[in-house]
Amino acid sequence: MAKTNFSYEKRQRELEKKRKAEEKARRKQEAKSRPAGEASSAEQTDEAEEVGEADSVEESADVENEQS
Repeated sequence: MAKTNFSYEKRQRELEKKRKAEEKARRKQEAKSRPAGEASSAEQTDEAEEVGEADSVEESADVENEQS
């Protein structure tokens, strides 16, 4: 039976966390630069995309688990 490459999986999780943190920091910076009354629809679509990406990440993890 083949061994799983845990270091690869860990690195992928770290990269995903880093990407999400950068995205969150970018959104916070944009929110600070806008007046409080302006809420953009772009923020709402960003959140919807993140939910979709999270689903795809979970699906790819499931596929990797099934292969091993």
